[in-house]
Amino acid sequence: MSVGLVVVSHSAQIAAGIVELAGQMADDVAIVAAGGTDDGGIGTSFDLVTAGLEAADSGDGVVVLCDLGSAVLTAETALDLLDDDARARVRVADAPIVEGAVAAAVAAQAGDVLEAVLSAAETARGSAHADAAEPGVPAGPSRTLTLVNASGLHARPAAELVQLIATFDATVLVNGVDARSMLRILGLGLDRGATIEVSATGAQAREAVEAVAALVERGFGES
Repeated sequence: MSVGLVVVSHSAQIAAGIVELAGQMADDVAIVAAGGTDDGGIGTSFDLVTAGLEAADSGDGVVVLCDLGSAVLTAETALDLLDDDARARVRVADAPIVEGAVAAAVAAQAGDVLEAVLSAAETARGSAHADAAEPGVPAGPSRTLTLVNASGLHARPAAELVQLIATFDATVLVNGVDARSMLRILGLGLDRGATIEVSATGAQAREAVEAVAALVERGFGES
């Protein structure tokens, strides 16, 4: 089981597209679209949101991402009518819907608890416009690597990197940015052939760097 996500948009197509994008990075996470009105028009639907919350909740909780203000109102109305136990497992994120959904999906896939998934989504508020190349301080073991896979550090490879790093007791930087942040990694815009500098500090710094090197060198499993 994992924390689920519900994407509430005024457009069914937008909600479905975000679910498709986030789902590429989180195979095991229930991500449900609740977009548009009951008849497929532009707007939001209490019934669709309610059904989405039920479908996404495996018992570990649900984070809800919304686009415009009235989508938040619809989501909060749906929450008000849940029983106490179900309501306690739902959080409405204050986050940009696309970036928040991607960050939350990666955190949920990594097995993070509800509050951590919510935090990942809401961190996207700053990351959406922050300088992705904000410098870190290289320290500890490091490796210089070349991206050999076709898609570089985009989408699924970036998610695999973030999820791998989460398994180590270490702080890892890739080209100076915190590699625990999906949005920071995506913001680097690194394509095939790019060179990356991986460095780390912490109890498992060396193990983390070598694990990242192995992942990069095998091309993230891409054919």
